[in-house]
Amino acid sequence: MATGEAIAEGGRDFIRDIVAADLDAKRHSTVVTRFPPEPNGYLHIGHAKSICLNFGIAEEFGGRCHLRFDDTNPTREEQEYIDAIEADVRWLGFDWGRNLFHASDYFERLYEWAELLIEAGKAYVDDQSPDAMRIARGTLTEPGKNSPFRGRTVEENLALFRRMRAGEFENGARVLRAKIDMASGNINLRDPVLYRILKAPHPRTGTTWSIYPSYDYAHGQSDAIEGITHSICTLEFEDHRPLYDWFLANLPVPSKPRQYEFARLNITYTVLSKRVLTTLVRDGHVKGWDDPRMPTLAGLRRRGVPPGAIRDFVKRIGVAKANSVVDANVLDFSIREALNKTALRRMAVLRPLKVVIENYPEGPGEELDAVNHPDNPEAGSRKIKFGREIYIEREDFMEVPPKKFFRLSPGMEVRLRYAYFITCREAVKNAAGEVVELRCTYDPATRGGNAPDGRKVKATIHWVSAADSRPAEVRIYNPLFSKPDPTGGEGFTDDLNPQSLEVMRDARVEPILASGSNSPDPVQFERQGYFVHDPESTSDRPVFNRTVGLRDTFAKEVGGKS
Repeated sequence: MATGEAIAEGGRDFIRDIVAADLDAKRHSTVVTRFPPEPNGYLHIGHAKSICLNFGIAEEFGGRCHLRFDDTNPTREEQEYIDAIEADVRWLGFDWGRNLFHASDYFERLYEWAELLIEAGKAYVDDQSPDAMRIARGTLTEPGKNSPFRGRTVEENLALFRRMRAGEFENGARVLRAKIDMASGNINLRDPVLYRILKAPHPRTGTTWSIYPSYDYAHGQSDAIEGITHSICTLEFEDHRPLYDWFLANLPVPSKPRQYEFARLNITYTVLSKRVLTTLVRDGHVKGWDDPRMPTLAGLRRRGVPPGAIRDFVKRIGVAKANSVVDANVLDFSIREALNKTALRRMAVLRPLKVVIENYPEGPGEELDAVNHPDNPEAGSRKIKFGREIYIEREDFMEVPPKKFFRLSPGMEVRLRYAYFITCREAVKNAAGEVVELRCTYDPATRGGNAPDGRKVKATIHWVSAADSRPAEVRIYNPLFSKPDPTGGEGFTDDLNPQSLEVMRDARVEPILASGSNSPDPVQFERQGYFVHDPESTSDRPVFNRTVGLRDTFAKEVGGKS
């Protein structure tokens, strides 16, 4: 694909401009990017931005994108996370083909290069405690202080480093540090750690290693080994770029990738800190990494968000150099846009109120026609049962309605979707004074929802047949946090939304919804929102998760801006 065509098709941003310019100037013949997650948790929607950018650029410019696991910390890495990450990338619609790599693939070469740094007098073994190293590192306004072990000879450093590899020392006893500049204005260049002793089994290398490379050391060299041309990362790594370049300049790497930074994704009512997400799971604030309230890709998938909506969202927000916060409504808009095109329409009553139509004949009732999708005639129609007893939504009735309440109330006439006009005559109450049943009449001449005399009603409400509908559990998910700018630090639990999950266990749905247990296809519950079967759903007891409402109401309810 020609460069100009790639930009036009993929959308223009400063990183794509850089890639196009590099290709035009013949600095690279092929674009090679990578998505390099650490397998210490599940991917979240912030990662989706990076996935779409890296895989998208490779696809648009006729190159390739690697999936590489930067697996340098075995104490936090698990096969579960590796499997989940691969599943999430595929779900988003991307494929790495044969280009699956791991930083652990390069452990031996990274070790050899560390010895080369020692031999060149550019690395040394430090015996200071972690606390002493942290203090000696200095601050943003004060330079650091040289380690008392910085002057060790090459021979001593090599011997100690080899003994570290052999497992002769305890965890934390020694580290290997690069010898750069403890007075540098960039703290990342103040003799960063290259290796630490960590006697822990690795998911891929087992117990072969007693030392593991730092992320900063392994990451750039892995890029170089793989021939990455454009190392694209988020803005917090901007200060790490001089260190990234220092390693490339001081090691015999086979290629010289360039690092470019873009703004990370921040969304209102959302925290994307992996530490916070891990704590939410560990401490039971949510029911796992795939809890539909979580911003993880697994959670979004379980909530019924289509991958195309996430790709559209990422395209809408674009790629910028400055950090900003995206309104969560932008994501919801993309989800609604995608689901509105594909979701078939069904009727469900979440908080049922029984209605008896007193002048409707006793017996089996009748079948009515209902469209499956108003904008897609090819989706056809379905038959729905109507009878003397139905359920309506409890909020569609008020005994003493305020002005502009046009739904059902004593003496008020409304249209039942696809059915008839009905008029409420009486509200039946229990001993506690609660309305438990409505007594209504219907106009037989209004079958299909139209009056031959031309009279109009101001409200159309949905319903299900009492005899034919099926019981279901419906879960309404709201944002996990109640503040638009929740803290990601200590005390983040204070911002958790106590109304993030509402469960309706007595909902009633059309029988067709119970027959498709665990179908991944989304549906629209008319007047309610978009829903999908939860994996816990069964044919006897279907369970539905709300993906998104038909319009935004949460921000208004908590006092924010819609």
